[in-house]
Amino acid sequence: MDIVIPLFDNFEPLDAIGPYEILGYVPGATVRFVTDRPGLVKDVFGNMPVHVPTRYAEVERCDVLLVPGGGSYRTMVEDPEFLAWVRRIHATTRFTTSVCTGGVVLGAAGLLDGLSATTHYAAAPELEAFGAVYTAERVIRHDRVITSAGVSSGIDMAVRLAALLSDDVTAQAIQLYTEYDPQPPFDSGSLAKAPDEVVERARGLR
Repeated sequence: MDIVIPLFDNFEPLDAIGPYEILGYVPGATVRFVTDRPGLVKDVFGNMPVHVPTRYAEVERCDVLLVPGGGSYRTMVEDPEFLAWVRRIHATTRFTTSVCTGGVVLGAAGLLDGLSATTHYAAAPELEAFGAVYTAERVIRHDRVITSAGVSSGIDMAVRLAALLSDDVTAQAIQLYTEYDPQPPFDSGSLAKAPDEVVERARGLR
């Protein structure tokens, strides 16, 4: 089972590494990163370079395509060759998925036209500009297309995907092994819950 995650400079670390950690435990699965030019790919903070040896163009098919976000999504959206590759790969995937602003990439590739979808709340207008209907849910599935909201929601999506690729008991075992049992100290993880001053502070984090 081949799971492919494209990485470009300025990717959001948890967008990619969260699902990588979960899906790596799916029986029979191989999770690998691809990029445009093999070598070190920098995360958005610049302190966690990942060596990626494979060009995305070398991949002709995979079982799962998972597109993460972060600042890298702009590079992907503005690269017509990459978007054409996404469409080509999607034609034969079991599942095509996204985390955070990776959803905008799927939209730019024409995969979300007319569908409800989610992304990081700040990117909702861009998602809708590509024909999707932004919906403030953590994970949304339409058959084999799955989008997840901002950053940490990729772990939720990956656990659900693990169940689809194996079975519910296996997915729950992976959740237990990774002790994914969120108990955040604050209830401010969505626009619907966060006070105005928290929303304003969050806008300044980038």
